[in-house]
Amino acid sequence: MGIGKRIDDTEQNKPTPTKTELVFLPEEPKFSLDDIILPERIREQILDVADYAQNSKIVFETWGLQKTHKYAKRMGINLYGPSGTGKTMAAHAIASHLQRNILIVNYADIESKFVGETPKNIRRAFEVAKETHSILFFDEADAILSRRVTSMTSATDVSVNQTRSVMLMLLNDYQDFVIFATNFIENFDPAFMRRISMHVQFELPDYDCRKKLWQKYIPLEMPNDIQIEELTKNYEGISGSDIANAILMAAFKAVRRHDDIVRQAYVEEAVENILTSKKANERGRPIVTKRKVSEEYVKRQLNKEDVVEL
Repeated sequence: MGIGKRIDDTEQNKPTPTKTELVFLPEEPKFSLDDIILPERIREQILDVADYAQNSKIVFETWGLQKTHKYAKRMGINLYGPSGTGKTMAAHAIASHLQRNILIVNYADIESKFVGETPKNIRRAFEVAKETHSILFFDEADAILSRRVTSMTSATDVSVNQTRSVMLMLLNDYQDFVIFATNFIENFDPAFMRRISMHVQFELPDYDCRKKLWQKYIPLEMPNDIQIEELTKNYEGISGSDIANAILMAAFKAVRRHDDIVRQAYVEEAVENILTSKKANERGRPIVTKRKVSEEYVKRQLNKEDVVEL
């Protein structure tokens, strides 16, 4: 993880809550470009991003774009799409391609109940990335880059907007790579969208990618009667993470049953469970419908005592 332990700035045994300082720890990338299986379109975009730093000398110095694009050396990349499609792996792969460490930041790690501490933590993440020449990676970035609160009614709203403002300022001044990943790009504030140079959409794997993923996650040492072609054809709408989990669960089931091989039926059962849970999750999401209404209609509803759902 990119976040180390919290260090208290007061005595350890003090009973009252204390402010803490985060220690940010860059790490070696866990994946390379050879480790990730992606459709060719996405792979090409990832390579464009990965080669940006290596090609910047020609673009900015030899071809003179440093005169016309003074702040373009700041490179924000946003990887967005469904969960389990390889966004985090791609961030590691980009860092690996550039032969640099990666500093991973999750909002849950940097958020603080103390006023002003969250922006301070974000500043420190940028500082450490610069000091260590690491690639800065914000995972689940929508938590940080979401739309600012327009009608502030509490101290929390003020704190959220303060954090967003600090993030905007830091992005404006930072002249290096920043990678974001999100499942919910629709939550991004437009101001952040404008400051991110490239958005790469990740999708659920197509037929060819699913086949390669099944092949990748079935070890040669594992005895099985798995029919990869059949699984690839019969199960759409699953991610690389789903495929990896299905193989793992099937293997554990085979061992629990004292079976000599991992059977096709075990894998199919695991995939069906995954798809069922996804459908249940989709059903649990609120359905929002929109329609245009007149100004007079809105005024009438506002004058009513009861809340009316539009």
